Amino acid sequence: MHPVRVETRAGSFAALELGSGPGTLICLHGFPDTPRSFAPLAHFLAPGGWKVVMPWMRGYAPSTLEGPFDPRRLGDDLVALADALSPDAPVAVVGHDWGAVATYAALAAAPERFSRAVTIAVPHPASFLANVRRHPRQLGRSGYMALFQLRALSDWALRFRDFALVDRLWKRWSPGFFPTQEHLAEVKRCLAESLPAPLEMYRDSARAFARGERFPDEKIRVPVLHLQGADDGCVGPELSDGEERYFASQFRRDVLPEVGHFLHLERPAAVARRVLEWLQ
Repeated sequence: MHPVRVETRAGSFAALELGSGPGTLICLHGFPDTPRSFAPLAHFLAPGGWKVVMPWMRGYAPSTLEGPFDPRRLGDDLVALADALSPDAPVAVVGHDWGAVATYAALAAAPERFSRAVTIAVPHPASFLANVRRHPRQLGRSGYMALFQLRALSDWALRFRDFALVDRLWKRWSPGFFPTQEHLAEVKRCLAESLPAPLEMYRDSARAFARGERFPDEKIRVPVLHLQGADDGCVGPELSDGEERYFASQFRRDVLPEVGHFLHLERPAAVARRVLEWLQ
């Protein structure tokens, strides 16, 4: 696995790369994380005939830190990455957390640029909004989003005691699993170099929602596999109930037992098996 730089019309993105193709597979991370969490998964996927490219998303150093950071912009970034990495053929994509949100936006905006997609942990945004009203427990899980709207307080709270909030979120979101100290140290270094940009994703999304901007009504026409952990402490699996109505092509949802929010890092072999089956 080696670092690369991808220059696109949307900006400059740092990335990790593994494998030589012939297919191109883009893996997008979420919060609070870095592309390094895809490394175990990439070692399963690359031998399957994929050049796996794992960028730092917009707002995460050493990629561009310029905003805005709303879902539409993040989706445009993914389309631009696809154009730069594979101008003559569609790419596949795996998106986790905010990477999943960017994936849904990109698939809706430019379906011709993508062959197949896998989203991890976060359902289609319209499904999330439709179900959250019926599952008030999710409001408690999503309380950190409200905190992140308070700019000065949340920036301080995230940095407090060497980003102790990051440790708490990982423990809460993936109960029974904890990454290596090296992994968390890298996440914290990235956040320290990137703030406030990673939190601006939450703020820009809230502002877009307040302006009345909604996710496109058109159904997604790219085949999508959605993977969830049954023990996810960030987004409950029930938030994807009825999600299939937002897709016009193949769609499948798999809920993995005894797995939390970061399932691609918790169970890379099990996730890779499902991803390779879907992509091939």
